[in-house]
Amino acid sequence: MQKTIIPFSDVAQLAKTDIAYATLDPVLTPFFKYAPTLDNFKDLVKERSQVQTDRVTLARVLNEQYQPLPDSGPVLGQIEALRESDTFTVTTAHQPSLLLGPLYFIYKAISTINLAASIQQATGKHIVPVFVLGSEDHDLEELNHIRLFNKELRWEPGLSGPVGRMPASSVVPVLEELNGILGNNEHAQVLRQKIEEAYTKAGTFAEATQRLLHACLGKYGLVVFNMNHPDLKRLFIPVMEDELVRQSSHELVNRTIDQLNDLGFKTQANPRDINLFYMTPGRRDRIVLEGDTYRVLNTDITFSRQSILAELQAHPEKFSPNVVLRPLYQEQILPNLAYIGGGGELAYWLERRTQFEFFNIPYPILVRRCSVLWFDKDSIKRSLKFGFPATRYFEDTDALIRSYVETQADAEVNLVEELDLLHQIYDRIALKAQAIDPTLEKAVRADEVKTTGHLQQWESRLVRAEKQKHEVALNQLRNLKEKLFPGNSLQERTDNFIPYYLKNGEGFFQALMEHLDPLEQGFVLLEDLGDH
Repeated sequence: MQKTIIPFSDVAQLAKTDIAYATLDPVLTPFFKYAPTLDNFKDLVKERSQVQTDRVTLARVLNEQYQPLPDSGPVLGQIEALRESDTFTVTTAHQPSLLLGPLYFIYKAISTINLAASIQQATGKHIVPVFVLGSEDHDLEELNHIRLFNKELRWEPGLSGPVGRMPASSVVPVLEELNGILGNNEHAQVLRQKIEEAYTKAGTFAEATQRLLHACLGKYGLVVFNMNHPDLKRLFIPVMEDELVRQSSHELVNRTIDQLNDLGFKTQANPRDINLFYMTPGRRDRIVLEGDTYRVLNTDITFSRQSILAELQAHPEKFSPNVVLRPLYQEQILPNLAYIGGGGELAYWLERRTQFEFFNIPYPILVRRCSVLWFDKDSIKRSLKFGFPATRYFEDTDALIRSYVETQADAEVNLVEELDLLHQIYDRIALKAQAIDPTLEKAVRADEVKTTGHLQQWESRLVRAEKQKHEVALNQLRNLKEKLFPGNSLQERTDNFIPYYLKNGEGFFQALMEHLDPLEQGFVLLEDLGDH
């Protein structure tokens, strides 16, 4: 396996804020506390040691969640370590997703595992990697489908409300469809067992996702955590009460968003007046304040101030934070040092620093997860005929095609030299015209533009004629580019891990464990050279 690091700024598919934070653009310095370096983790450990965390409740809830899971020895050891005051966490999070969703789901997890190991070595403290499942999310369309061998598998449970609470058994039709795709090689048999056990032995979709992720990465000590628990929500009551009564987050976050907007960065997550949902069986609906009455949208449920605060004290598990409050909830529950996320996630964390300070909740170091382009043996074999190094496939498809055509052409197809000579000729004509009558220069330049256009049209005709001679090869080039960047998007945003596991088995995870370092700045290109 050969590893190459591509500068983030060379990847056109990445957003402005993503590149700015990943490269630590100084303009973003006011919006985070510590840059992601090992030395800063040493300082943060000292600060975090002064903050109280309810470790007893945390460990008890985690133990409850892991009791039904097989082969959980390494993870149970991690959970027990969390009872100790000198144990800390690094965390990533994502909604429970069908069959672990796009590849970046796996990349987030492995980035977190490897970051924990690096910090543990640097600080001498026990660092536990944690993957938080956003099991209360109700946006089914975001997580109910995967792309597999150019085919879409879609889960349609016919239910609403928090996706994590939906029955795992509703995924069975997808598993039946998947079974006809997997094949029967050794890796397929192992993976089939992991998937079937996850979805048939779990009660809910969140539990199934936890089981599958544990089956894949639990041996590396990754703790998969569902925070939708009454005892954990009870610890968050003070913040939720502020949200209902004073709505502090709305003003705090909007103020920071305005500052980021002034610097040219887009808003990532607009806060609402009240950033809480109310959950009832099969539903998760927004809470709004109308006059003195709290109303749960799309229902007949209403509360007075006194009654909603009483409800919060009695049933905190019914209150669900949205994206504006969820980071606070997560950081209050865990003794956390770092949050590992993609560019979009870190962009909305950058909107939160003053909010964290207001509630006296420690703000973690933000670490960009590893992004990967996996260049498998088949892609390498197909690319050899084009003569491009793998790094060039980050370029636009049309640029690659033109480059290939120019290298294969029987005669020169670009007219760069001719265009340069043309401009020199017109410069000389313009000088003579100006000497005779200054008003003639404008007409000369207009004729130059017209003639340049004609030459460019001829250049396009030459390129087009040459393309027709190489149409088969160019279609192969387009297909390879589409495989590596589906729909001109990143492979990690569209592909699922299953095809890679079927080819490489556990070696897929092992290669990622070996090569992914989230503190290493740049996009990771992994080439499976094999016998090449």
